[in-house]
Amino acid sequence: MRVLSIIGNRPQFVKAAAVSRPLRREHDEVLVHTGQHHDDELSRVFVEELDVPPPERELGVHSGSNASQTSRMLARLEPVVSEVRPDAVLVYGDTNSTLAGGIVAAQSGVPVAHVEAGMRSFDHAMPEELNRVLVDHLSALLLCSSEPAVENLRREGVAGRVELVGDVMVDVAKLIQPRARERTEALERFSVHSGDYALVTAHRAGNVDDPERLHALVDLLTGLPLPAVLPLHPRTRARLEAAGLLGRLLERDALRVAPPLGYLDFTALLCHAHAVLTDSGGVQKEAYLAGVRCLTLRDRTEWTETIATGWNVLVDLDREAALAALGRPAPNGRPLLYGDGRAGERVVAALPTLRLAAG
Repeated sequence: MRVLSIIGNRPQFVKAAAVSRPLRREHDEVLVHTGQHHDDELSRVFVEELDVPPPERELGVHSGSNASQTSRMLARLEPVVSEVRPDAVLVYGDTNSTLAGGIVAAQSGVPVAHVEAGMRSFDHAMPEELNRVLVDHLSALLLCSSEPAVENLRREGVAGRVELVGDVMVDVAKLIQPRARERTEALERFSVHSGDYALVTAHRAGNVDDPERLHALVDLLTGLPLPAVLPLHPRTRARLEAAGLLGRLLERDALRVAPPLGYLDFTALLCHAHAVLTDSGGVQKEAYLAGVRCLTLRDRTEWTETIATGWNVLVDLDREAALAALGRPAPNGRPLLYGDGRAGERVVAALPTLRLAAG
């Protein structure tokens, strides 16, 4: 079976790490990197640290609005699909790369398999929510991380086959987190100590593109009562510089502002943190898998299970809510919400059903 896998940003490199190896043992995979995340150094780090196969095709599509970026991806992916003639197209998550890959495949008559299907924040102002809903409804195979995701798809009446496979991030966490916990160089680099600092990420358009919310984010971060490490997303840095706010972060000694990090260093900082503050869906889940409390800088999340267990709290950009959440103890138990670490194998085992259905 020939599978065309499409990735475009750092979280998708991570997810591909759990799937590409078992996939290539059974089938022929062609990996396409759209270029949505275009940091060549970080892409190289992900290939080396996670043993992700280097992409066979790189499309170089980055920057621009969501619509502009997606349209350019469509134009460049179409001839790739025509040339490769895959039996299936595999997409991950909820990015513009996910949407473009799903549309090109569906319009070319190639069945789409969607890893991490069924996630819903129910916030249609988020581009990611629109992407994931659209891709779910054009996919022939919907591969879900959790039972709530399956239930979301059942309520929506999707046409494709729905399978609960578990979360591929569990596979990666079981592989990487033990190594990351032993990696103390990152903590030494930022002069922080295990359990005594926060790790912060922020990049969502809803937080950094709105000037009022960007100011609120800076107020929250400069008011944290403990040291914090902030690997700064290029989008966020650009917005802070344009608003004249970057200096407020840099002048605060307790806030260590850094460039984006490799996956092992980031995971080491996450595993040793007192808490994580983030607007990233993927980081919310990684924090849960590491047993680290998460404060989500949004008013809703697609990872509702982490909220129900008490490991994740929605604080939006409310400084007082964040301070209160930081002061609460961590929950006692942490259920296995996302499977046993063999999701990648189940994804691969499910793919032949697409060829059987087509035949």
